[in-house]
Amino acid sequence: MMSSRKKPLVVVTRRLPEAIETRMRELFDAELNLDDKPMDAAALMEAVKRADVLVPTITDEIDSSILAQAGAGLRLIANFGNGVDHIDVQAALARGITVTNTPGVLTDDTADMTMALIMAVARRIPEGARLIPEDEWSGWAPTGMLGRRITGKRLGIVGMGRIGQAVARRARAFGLSIHYHNRRRLASEVEESLEATWWDSLDQMLARMDIVSVHCPHTPATYHLLSARRLKLLRPVALVVNTARGEIIDENALARLIESNEIGGAGLDVFEHEPAVNPRLVKLAKAGKVVLLPHMGSATQEGRLDMGEKVIVNIRTFMDGHRPPDRVLPSML
Repeated sequence: MMSSRKKPLVVVTRRLPEAIETRMRELFDAELNLDDKPMDAAALMEAVKRADVLVPTITDEIDSSILAQAGAGLRLIANFGNGVDHIDVQAALARGITVTNTPGVLTDDTADMTMALIMAVARRIPEGARLIPEDEWSGWAPTGMLGRRITGKRLGIVGMGRIGQAVARRARAFGLSIHYHNRRRLASEVEESLEATWWDSLDQMLARMDIVSVHCPHTPATYHLLSARRLKLLRPVALVVNTARGEIIDENALARLIESNEIGGAGLDVFEHEPAVNPRLVKLAKAGKVVLLPHMGSATQEGRLDMGEKVIVNIRTFMDGHRPPDRVLPSML
């Protein structure tokens, strides 16, 4: 049972779109973070002590030590985001706390950004965009700013869930050959519709691709999935793109291999120790070998509104005594 409060106390850890915050104030006793300053561990502990519902984001580490301070009223953690690797879901469930997320609504946005990064790296778009503002362009030249054509190249997708499949559909339109590695092989009809080739061995796929794009969740099993050993399997012309989670790639190994021209380049929207970014990657970005974005793959107005609506639906459904539609189960981790 939730607390006897007429409206549940919903503590929101970061600023959300104004329309979502307004709706939350109408429906709940919502405590908003108007200055958008990320909560530290002490503030999170205070929040879980008094909240009926906590609405965190990826910037909040909700670990077992935080959950140990949870008050009797906390029964739902309605995450604003799809990934829940920042929440100790097992510890929450052990305390009788349901965890929900916001799947599906960011698929197209993230897939669009993945294609943007592939094009940006292959065609050296950020480098070119800097030339004119910095007054360094002297005019067209036959050998000026040569990038690489992506049509006809092989794209290896690591993780073929919703986003991986959305990337595959877009990549086919660009003339890329689709390959993928996944825990489970896709149904034959899906595979055929995407014209995708499945690789049981990630190592074998990596060694043959021109572009590798990461789309699997961050779990203990996928930490440094693209390890130094696996990254060394890539061809010297290969490009690596990551719009999933930074922890999936060994960043130091990636930087080292790009520095030594053993990998062609990378486009990264996520980082292993966000918001800190590996200085070696920053140096490579300045040299035009890497494109770095500030975790903006899902950053569209429509996407953020859809995320907020899902959070509200999950809270209302739970408060009405029903199973929320986006409940996170241990089997999903």
